[in-house]
Amino acid sequence: MNLAESAALETELAGRGWEKAGPGGTADLVLINSCAVRETAETRVRGRIAHYVALKKKRPFALLLAGCMAGASPDGFPGVDYLMGTRERSLFPAILDALEHGGAAELSPEQEAAFSFAPLYLEPGAFRAFVPVMHGCDNFCSYCIVPYVRGREISRDPASIAAELETLAAHGVREITLLGQNVNSYRFGELDFPGLLGRIADRTSGTSIEWVRFLSANPGDFSPKTIEVMARYRCFCRSLHLPVQHGSDRILQAMNRRCSRAEYLALAAALRAAMPGISLSTDIMVGFPGETEEDMAALLSLMEEAEFSRAYMYHYNVREGTAAARLPGRIPYALKIERLSRVIALQKKLTLRALRSRLGSRERALVEGISRKNADEYSTRTEKDDTAVLTGAAVKPGTFVELTHQSLRGTTFRSVMEEPCPGV
Repeated sequence: MNLAESAALETELAGRGWEKAGPGGTADLVLINSCAVRETAETRVRGRIAHYVALKKKRPFALLLAGCMAGASPDGFPGVDYLMGTRERSLFPAILDALEHGGAAELSPEQEAAFSFAPLYLEPGAFRAFVPVMHGCDNFCSYCIVPYVRGREISRDPASIAAELETLAAHGVREITLLGQNVNSYRFGELDFPGLLGRIADRTSGTSIEWVRFLSANPGDFSPKTIEVMARYRCFCRSLHLPVQHGSDRILQAMNRRCSRAEYLALAAALRAAMPGISLSTDIMVGFPGETEEDMAALLSLMEEAEFSRAYMYHYNVREGTAAARLPGRIPYALKIERLSRVIALQKKLTLRALRSRLGSRERALVEGISRKNADEYSTRTEKDDTAVLTGAAVKPGTFVELTHQSLRGTTFRSVMEEPCPGV
């Protein structure tokens, strides 16, 4: 989402005649698009702000902080000239007017409250694209700052989505990813998320767009109808990111997650029954306040049972303003790290087991480009969202190929091409 929104801001700048500054430090505007979901991301942004505030003492330029941290810090940051939260993107033209004409930005209350979906951004020759379909979140998980900095859920007009798909297809895009903080809670009038997926599948049929993915899906909002639509249309990639966060019902309840351990495992089983071989990835958090060794055992056993192909694993960070920030029983940092190391070690075993089970199998992949390590090889991305290095063939980036996986190097397949896929 951050990449898509940053690209849209860049597009708007380019449309007004701005150009990227070179490495010599000649920028008239420095724009930092921030994330506040993790403490590490916020710390990195604060470091960037400090760096550019120091540079401003040597050479004048405007410093604009956009994104989640701007929305979470209404009092501002010393040395930052403009704040633009994710719900205040309509302020951008007024800020640019001020910079271009040397005045002060006149910002009305109506502008501050407005939200608009970012315009389409597509680099020349790109064969992948992000398509935002909803914004914000209504779930209020106790650890999460997103509803406070991005606001309540807003779904995008399906007519706007359809127009964007037409443009992407006209440019030869092969794969799209639908974006939203809680993407499967999409609802516009009577149109729900599975209805939207069906419309997208019908609209992209027969076009250059052959693969459709979506991020991030909340298991509590994942309906049987969504599974039915995914299974019916082959454009939906057989890989899905489905954050579980934990394996203990006690911790899940404290997190205000609306999906129990049993419900999550039943959902995973239903997905695999409808789409055999689907690859599931997830998010896992350890060290939530009050977490015990019994809770950890429940988490590790869920990982074994769910057989995730990949996981984004991290320890709990306090986000001021959330309900969890007021909870007792905080876990010492050293213990959080030790528990996280156990989760990472187990997931490495599960990932390798899943990858090794596919050696010798054939799989469709999208060619990304020439390998960074060897100019005679090509990097590809499989339908299940794994990297496969193609050897022994010359192919064009943006085309689909049929691969046989011969070996593994770390978590990367070494593969050979069987044949180009139809339509390449």
